Amino acid sequence: MASSGIPLDTGALISAVLEGILYGFSVLMFMGTIWSLTSKRQVQDINRCPIVVVATLLLLLSTAHMVATIIRLEDGFVKYRDTYPGGPVAFFADVSQGLYVIKHALYVLQTLLADGVVVYRCYVVWQSVRVIILPSMLWCGVAVTGVYGVWNGSQYDSVFVPELMTWILGFFISTIAANALSSGLMAYRIWAIEHSITTVRASTQGTMMPIARVLIDAAVLYSVALLITLICFICSNNGEYVMLDLVMPIISIAFYMVLIRIAMNRNYSYRYLSAVGTTAEMEQGNLQKYPTIPLQVHISRFMCSDGTSAYGIGSDHQRRSSPRALTEWR
Repeated sequence: MASSGIPLDTGALISAVLEGILYGFSVLMFMGTIWSLTSKRQVQDINRCPIVVVATLLLLLSTAHMVATIIRLEDGFVKYRDTYPGGPVAFFADVSQGLYVIKHALYVLQTLLADGVVVYRCYVVWQSVRVIILPSMLWCGVAVTGVYGVWNGSQYDSVFVPELMTWILGFFISTIAANALSSGLMAYRIWAIEHSITTVRASTQGTMMPIARVLIDAAVLYSVALLITLICFICSNNGEYVMLDLVMPIISIAFYMVLIRIAMNRNYSYRYLSAVGTTAEMEQGNLQKYPTIPLQVHISRFMCSDGTSAYGIGSDHQRRSSPRALTEWR
């Protein structure tokens, strides 16, 4: 199947520049993530090791991908410019080259790591294996289609061949579905807990909804990039090559932005970092994780019409808000 869109040599140059810019942002955000985990403002007993390991692995994979992109760019425009049959355009169209296979293997590893973190977060928030059965199956689909796509892709001279397109489509659909489903389940869980908490407290201080918004923002950023890549691939557009290079740093940015935005708010940092970095039991202490408003209780004695006495229990809030209560509690 013939491809369309921008020439591949132009696309390779554009993708290298844009990936370099996004990679620079991801490095800065990685440093911000490490700062947020080591800052004195954070609670000292948070298990930071899993978060640091994942953040470091994402940075290393992005760095390796950036290095491979630069080397391949230098090979196509300088080293093999005059010796490769067909010139730079044919060079960048050859997907069976070792560097191209390495780049896509790094992309698959990055995707598996990021999707695995999202599924794990979903499990920690829900504390239920049954909830993550479908996301886990989708993650396994990402692994199978991704590994087979990398191995089988090295046997063809283009990714737009029917035998390969089926596996690549399965890969994109699986990763989009896994991220959207896991993020949606987490956001719903947080919303449900917040809704139940607001029914027993007098103010909205300590609301967890900003966490849900942060998770949704990160999921939307990643999903939109994947959807654009998928559309380009379905249309056999060379923009797919560009988007694949951009998704690598976007994955890291989406992961870092969640941690940084949560850590910027002192009220939510401990709760969230505990959720993504430890396996603390949330369902056993949902109410304890939210700030509560002290409720002053009064026990009043009043006389009934038959001469007997009785006691009643009420709160200041009830007495102030109900005119009837003002008369009953005298």
